[in-house]
Amino acid sequence: MDSMEQVTYDLLYKVNSPADLKQLSVAQLVQYCAELRRYIIEECSKNPGHLASSLGTIELTVAIHYVFDLPHDKLVWDVGHQAYAHKIITERRDLFPTNRKLGGISGFPRMAESKYDSFGAGHSSTSISAAYGLMKAAEFQAKDSHVIAVIGDGAMTGGLAFEGLNNAGDKKNGKLLVIFNDNEMAIDEATGALEGYLARMSTSRFYNRFKRALWRVFAHVPPLLRFCQKAGNAIKQGLLQNSNLFESLGFRYFGQLDGHDVAELVRMLRALKDMDEPKLLHVITTKGKGYSPAEDNQSVWHAPGRFNPETGERIPSVNSAARYQDVFGETLLELARKDDKIVGITPAMPSGCSMNIMMREMPERCFDVGIAEGHAVTFSAGLAAGGMHPVCNIYSSFMQRAYDNVIHDVALQNLPVTFCIDRGGLVGEDGATHHGAFDLVYFSCVPNMIVAAPMNELELRNMLYTATKTPAPYSIRYPRGCGEGVEWREAAFEQIATGKGRELKSGEDMAVLTIGTAGNFAAEAIASVEQQGKYTIAHYDMRFAKPLDEALLKVVAQKYDKILTVEDGVLRGGVGEAIAKQLYDNGFRGVVRTLGIDDKFIEHGTPAELYAICGYDKEGIAREINQLLK
Repeated sequence: MDSMEQVTYDLLYKVNSPADLKQLSVAQLVQYCAELRRYIIEECSKNPGHLASSLGTIELTVAIHYVFDLPHDKLVWDVGHQAYAHKIITERRDLFPTNRKLGGISGFPRMAESKYDSFGAGHSSTSISAAYGLMKAAEFQAKDSHVIAVIGDGAMTGGLAFEGLNNAGDKKNGKLLVIFNDNEMAIDEATGALEGYLARMSTSRFYNRFKRALWRVFAHVPPLLRFCQKAGNAIKQGLLQNSNLFESLGFRYFGQLDGHDVAELVRMLRALKDMDEPKLLHVITTKGKGYSPAEDNQSVWHAPGRFNPETGERIPSVNSAARYQDVFGETLLELARKDDKIVGITPAMPSGCSMNIMMREMPERCFDVGIAEGHAVTFSAGLAAGGMHPVCNIYSSFMQRAYDNVIHDVALQNLPVTFCIDRGGLVGEDGATHHGAFDLVYFSCVPNMIVAAPMNELELRNMLYTATKTPAPYSIRYPRGCGEGVEWREAAFEQIATGKGRELKSGEDMAVLTIGTAGNFAAEAIASVEQQGKYTIAHYDMRFAKPLDEALLKVVAQKYDKILTVEDGVLRGGVGEAIAKQLYDNGFRGVVRTLGIDDKFIEHGTPAELYAICGYDKEGIAREINQLLK
């Protein structure tokens, strides 16, 4: 379905579960896939989500559910945003319009949501390790179940994937099937030596055609099939010249298969199901398959927002302010033009973090290292040790995966690496797997680390400038989405004194201390309370979670006995707790209240809805101020 011609839903609403899907003939699966593709496009056009990845796995998903017996057999998705078809097939079709909405189904697999979701996913490269664990658990309990891991969208570049392959590649692990969904993409085009190796594998078309032909002929004659498997090793050495990477790790390799030929996928999966050793099936798919705009611009259509399904025209956001990620990208390029020691590093997020702005002009000074956050950090440490000033941009939620590298390789050696932590705080519809709730805490407890958070675009620009002039580890966290509309592009750079906050507004009755963009909610709340004409409230922007501005805190402690702190992060171990400790250690005897994220995981919804739930939107802050004043 390369254009949006009308598709009649003759089969879509007859399939309410995998059991219903199995009632269709193999020939009918082609029509069902077309209907499923149309349905996902229509729903995502008005309720945005991860479109292109799920369009690329429709035939593969249908074939898996057709051949295997879920939930008795276990299916583990990697990354998780490939799983929309899986959700629709597994009793959630009528709930799909609630996808990523508050109270609706998650955009990622979740064990608590469905018995068909064997393992949760949101980060990458976890599927093989988790599937191996599920397979061994089934063995311990004498359960005869197959376990399938689907890994793709760049996740095979993650080191954890190879740790899983190395551990699971034992001949006794016959119930494990790894399906490598190879679409040559993460969010952006896949890079690195592994991608080149996979491309070379795909050029050996004669061997792959020969092997598939033998499998079709002998799939139902086990003795002949086993003979072909043994003979294949000798043939492979002559045709591929080098040993197959996956077979070197103990997996029987099959590929490459057209991942959009549902009938061929069903035939192959049926044959592999009866094969008693670890198997890896390499399928070639197209991200955005079946929808021309998504195929033509796969990076943009990874998560395109709202769009017209008939024309492919995207519907722009009404917010005219610059996105924080673009402030980062444009400022980084401006700084790099002036300082030839500045280099950029990102783990597979050049367009997601806007480092592609610098990449277009200075490709030799930017490094997309693939989905490998730990490597991104240690590589940055090596650059810094060699005399460069690396700027490493990683989403807050994904930085968690590189925490040891930050401590051991950067902070312990006090190397001047600037970490730009995108998607700090509550990110919205992607939910608990993607919220950047913890970075203020996990960076603040690391010696030598400076932890800053800008309140607006200009502050981000100046903090990035300051960080590149600071000979120490420096982290800057900022949220997803658009800024406050503050003019920043023409402003002269201003170096910000490390560990120094600022008074935004004076007042007599209490003080509100904020960190980062949550300060904008507080400013609105203060204005609404002061409109009553009873009180005046001071507002301080701390700017730094570490080091805290002790001089500012002494002034606040001497003048006020009621203090409220606000942060877009977890409260336990957070900035508010650090401020309260500092105040009470120095003899403060007033009241300190803290607003932020409680000790729980926050689900998905719009950012505005989630801020309200957590109590630090404008109304929640105003409510807390009024309670303190009373």
